[in-house]
This record gives sequence, structure tokens and C-alpha cells, in this order.
Amino acid sequence: MKLKNCNNINDFRLMAQKRLPDPIFQYIDGGSDDESTLRRNTSAFEDYDLVPSILTDVSTLDLSTTIFGKKINLPLFLSPTAMHRLYYHEGEKATAKAAETFDTMFGLSTMSTTRIEDISQLISSPKLFQIYIHKDRGLTDSLVDRCKNSGFDAMCLTVDTVVAGNRERDLVTGFTTPPKLTLKSMLSFLTHPYWSFYYLTGKKFELANVIDFTKKGTDIEKSVIDYIDEQFDPSMDWSDAEYIRKKWDGPFAIKGIMSTEDAKRAIDIGATAVIVSNHGGRQLDGSRAPFDQLASIVDAVGGKIEVILDGGIRRGTHVLKALALGAKACMFGKGYLYGLAAGGQTGVEAVLSKMKSEITRDMILMGCKSIKEVDQSRIIKR
Repeated sequence: MKLKNCNNINDFRLMAQKRLPDPIFQYIDGGSDDESTLRRNTSAFEDYDLVPSILTDVSTLDLSTTIFGKKINLPLFLSPTAMHRLYYHEGEKATAKAAETFDTMFGLSTMSTTRIEDISQLISSPKLFQIYIHKDRGLTDSLVDRCKNSGFDAMCLTVDTVVAGNRERDLVTGFTTPPKLTLKSMLSFLTHPYWSFYYLTGKKFELANVIDFTKKGTDIEKSVIDYIDEQFDPSMDWSDAEYIRKKWDGPFAIKGIMSTEDAKRAIDIGATAVIVSNHGGRQLDGSRAPFDQLASIVDAVGGKIEVILDGGIRRGTHVLKALALGAKACMFGKGYLYGLAAGGQTGVEAVLSKMKSEITRDMILMGCKSIKEVDQSRIIKR
């Protein structure tokens, strides 16, 4: 299979599976426990139907929206995800350049394999940094200061990962950072020579933004679950979120909001956005899907704060359904990571191109010439 033959996200997924050693692919692809929430994240969109309007002039379309005070020309942007160099040797640099090509926002993770400063120098398009509360508060403060000095446009605090979810696929495959060659994993690495060559001959794997504070994930073979449990602070509460918001003093989102009460509390501490997310179904299995909660959260915040949907996006219609229920924009992670694994920057651009084409076509079929026209009058629950 080649990139040009990929017609949808699932095709990119299959191509990624062929390109990556099995432990690496399963880390992208999996969820927690029985993965019921992972599946629900996408199937939830089937509970609503779009309502088209006919005989409207849709010869000119406007796909742009504004989030965190920045205009983006696609209502879908790249969620911050960890360790891109595991999937393609150019890592976050490839992903960021693809986002810039489509004039949309790029999210950089605390657990990235590329430094904050390097991304800032690489692209001029909108940039979001995703931060965790670490037990070492000096590390947390340092990350905020570096983002300020590097000109990042927004920050989001992820709050749903104080302890790692039970990601059984990783336990089965023995996934670690950096990848560990064992008898069990050796065959998978040997049968993927392209990936193995660049991994073994390229720059040493490291969690680039935290290496000055910890060697976990750099010199010591650890599972991601171990890293999270050792480094992230389970005592984090709303006072910590407010501290980060004040220290950052710019557009700020809480990522991992799933209840109306928490959304209202985010307003109280001065957040400018909430990201409705369950961490891609990788944390609490059996929880609601973000799309299930979207309408009630939008209603609860009453326009006082931006609402962004993250989770389960596989089609242009999914984006439009979220916008119709009141989301300002959508984020996705797995979708573009499949593209990154399949073909680096070109692969991510291919995914974004497919999604943009679907959104464009579906807006025409709905009779909407701008994102602003995709509202609650265009959607009905079954």
C-alpha cells in the first residue's frame, strides 16, 4: 500500500501497522482495559444525524475558525501526543511542518522527542504546548517559562493522567521507552528494517523537554505507565491548575474535562478554553465518550469559554457534528499519528488533506458555506 492509495483514516492505520514494529504500533493504536471507551469515542458520532439545507450558494467556502485568539484555516488541529520519533525518525518536526502547511495549530507534548525551542524556530504557525503537573514543580515551572520565551501561543494542562490507565496491549508487547530489544520483540524489529535502521543509526532517543530534570525514558528502559506513575503528581488539584494559568498568563485550556461541573470550575479559575477529552480512551475504560458529553458542556458554559472536542475523530462528518453541537474546533491524535508512521511529514499532510477534502465536501452537501453556519439547526439526535 502507498500513501496515494489511502482513502481514509483506517487505510493510514493499516499502512502504519505495516511500517512499525508491533510494540510501537500497539502503543499508538490501543486503549485501556477492554477498550470499550476507545471504541465508543468514534461510535458516539453515529447517535446524531446531520441535516442538510438545499438550494444555497456554496461556491465559496470558509473553513476557518479562531481558537486561543489565533485564526486557523481548518477546524481540526493536531492534538499534543507523545514521542513522535518512535513512529518516524524526524519526529515532531515532521508533524509540525505538516500542520503549518495546512495553516492549523500544532500541539507539542511535554513527552515529546523534540525541544520546545526547536519547534518555535521551525514553524511560525499557531503552537500549543501541553503540560502536566510533575512532582518536581521546578520542572513544571521551567516548561512554562520556556514556552513563554519561545513564543508559544497557548497552553493546555492535561488533568486526566495523574495515574496511568491499564494499557494491556503495552503489557503484552513489553513496550518501553526507549524500545527494548528482547527475544519477544526481536522478530518484529527485524521484519521492519526501515524503522530499525533509522532508530539504531539516528539521534539518541530522549524525552527532549525533561532530560535536564530526569533520565526516565532516556537512559533507563521504562514503560510509559511507569514514567507516568513515577513523575506525575496525583496530589494535583484546582489550585495547581490556577497556579499554572496565572504563571502562563495567556490563552489556557484544561484538557480532560468530561463533566459540566468541571467545565464551570475551569471558568472560575480563568481558563479560556476546555478540551473535552478522555485521553483517547487510554485512561478510564467505561467512561463516557467526549462527543457524548459535548452538548451538555457547551450548554453549561454558556459561551463564556471556548469548547474543543478531542477524541474519536475519523471523518469530516465527525468534525461537523461536533461543530454543530457547539465545539469551536476539534483535535485528533491517532489519526495523524497513523499518517506520521506511514510516511513522515508527507503522511501527516496526506491525512490532513483527506480530512480537509471530507470537511469541504460535506459542508457543500450540507449547504453550509462557512463554519459559522454549522450550528444546532444542522443536527438531530436519533
